[in-house]
Amino acid sequence: MKVAILAANGQIARIVEKRILTEDQFKDVDLTLMLRNASRLSDLANNPRVTILEGDLNKPSDVEKAVEGQDLVFNATVDHDDAGKNRPTKNIIAAMKKFGVKRLVLTNLLGIYDEVPGAFGDWNREFCFGGKVQPDNAALVSDKLAAESGLDYTTLRLPWLNDRNEVKYAITHKDEEYVGVSGSRQSMADVVLKIVADPDFAKNDSIGIADPDTQGSNRPVY
Repeated sequence: MKVAILAANGQIARIVEKRILTEDQFKDVDLTLMLRNASRLSDLANNPRVTILEGDLNKPSDVEKAVEGQDLVFNATVDHDDAGKNRPTKNIIAAMKKFGVKRLVLTNLLGIYDEVPGAFGDWNREFCFGGKVQPDNAALVSDKLAAESGLDYTTLRLPWLNDRNEVKYAITHKDEEYVGVSGSRQSMADVVLKIVADPDFAKNDSIGIADPDTQGSNRPVY
């Protein structure tokens, strides 16, 4: 299996990469890692299962180089492009269609569907979206583009993240109330790895992920 990770130096991406390269269940997975500065992944440069590319998600030709020949594409950063542009998401979808790559995993935010309840939902909406998620908000549009792309997509609506060394999470689906306010980066990586291990997992869904024990908190739990 060939997996491309875009924005490959992010903290969740690095966890995914380490587990793929060290766990036996992923021994047949090869990685293509795209990031702006390849030297940041110099520790992986000599691994025979790793190809490192420098690239910009806003440049179609760079994205195409990373996507060609892959089985799965994971964009490890949220599309925060200018309202209405969504160049990263559009470039990824176009490249995947060009080369016949079907499985897409996108990183996104909790709250894009006003699915976060209570006082924390109010605070998160104000902090992340200025009080209201506008129809042209890049994160919301990214999820809609994926859903309408015809690709086998999964959007990961991430909570406020912490560095706890634990894997504990509940998954909610689009149109369901979000459960929890925070979660570990280890947990978010685990969901990505479940999809790598079983590409049918969470297929064609926009899922919320968080530690259910943080439900009811009115601020992020670190």
